[in-house]
Order: sequence, then C-alpha cells, then structure tokens
Amino acid sequence: MVDKMLAEKKETLIKYLIRTGHLKTERIIRAFRNVPREVFVPTHMKDYAYVNEPLPIGEGQTISQPLTIADMTEALEPRPGQKILEIGAGSGYQAALLAEIVGDKGRIISVERVKKLAEEARQRIKKLGYKNILIVVGDGSVGYVKEAPYDRIIVTCAAPAVPEPLKEQLKTGGIMIIPVGSWLQEIFKIKKTNSGFEKQSLGFYQFVPLIGKYGFSP
Repeated sequence: MVDKMLAEKKETLIKYLIRTGHLKTERIIRAFRNVPREVFVPTHMKDYAYVNEPLPIGEGQTISQPLTIADMTEALEPRPGQKILEIGAGSGYQAALLAEIVGDKGRIISVERVKKLAEEARQRIKKLGYKNILIVVGDGSVGYVKEAPYDRIIVTCAAPAVPEPLKEQLKTGGIMIIPVGSWLQEIFKIKKTNSGFEKQSLGFYQFVPLIGKYGFSP
C-alpha cells in the first residue's frame, strides 16, 4: 500500500514538473520515473520523498528539491555515453539520475567531502545495481583529475567563484552547471569554447556551501 501511495505521489510530482516546464526532455523525464527518490532520503522521511522541497540527509547536508534538480539536469544537457563529474554526491540521487541518462557506455564520477555520506551513497547505488557510478571521497573544489576531461560537470553546492580546476577539467564544448554565491546563490550554465567560456544565468537558488581549497573554508 505504501509503495502504491509513493508511486502516485511520484507521478503527481513528475506531471507537475512537466506541466510547469521544469522537466522537458524525454530521457530526463524517464530517469526521474526510473530512479526511486525514496531510497535516497532517510527512512523516516520516505513519505516526503516526492514533496517538492529539499530534505535533510544528515551531516548538515540536504537532497535538493525536485524542481531544482530538474532545472539543473535539464540545463546540463546530459547525453548517452558521456562522462560526467558531479561535485557533491550527497545522497547519491543526482548521480543515479545521470547514470540512467548516460547509460552503460557513460560514466558518472561523484566527489563527496563527507565520508559517511559517500559510503551511504555507495550502498544505495550498489543496492539499485548501477555499474557506471564511481563515488570518491575528497575535496570537490579541485575536481577529480584522474578521470578528466569531462563532457559535463555539475556542482550541487555553492562556490564563492567558479573553481579553476573545474574549468580545466571540462572538455572544450562541454557544459558546467554551478551555483555561485555566499547566501542566495546564482546558478550559472558555463560552456567551454575554443576561445574561452560563455556564461548564462539560470536564476537564484539556495544551496549548502562547497567546502575546500577553491570553495569556502570549513
């Protein structure tokens, strides 16, 4: 009965995000349907998994509200077969969505600063059977040079400025989505071209801070 109720709440949320223009692309909509968000929230909050609000996941971190995740994922323009770097694994939900989109020939590298959250995310990913996600513990502000360059980079926490290492690790022609600012942050869509970077504002949101060498101090 609970599963049926969650399924109904999920479909109601997805239809709302489609109707309001936050979900547009069929492969992204399919990923939202395929990934069980309830697996990525604390057990006592499963009933709230499909409420359009951010939820706490422990260690002072949150899983972003579905609307924000939809906006950022659409702006990222992920494609099958791509290699994507995520900064801030959190619960692992965003990585799972992207894994659905890039498919078996793609790869998701997700960097998480908090060891406990990274281990919990790994367990969820393993439980769901994803083979194309690598979650590593480290300073996300420096990226993950071992697997660079990346077709796409998505940063799920706010930086004081766009970290230079992330710019370097993005392929020419690639896209980065990143929130910038200290309180109310502005999300930017950054495209790397042969002559530099093109930047577009996607609006204002609120995120937990990116902590690290090129982020905020702990």
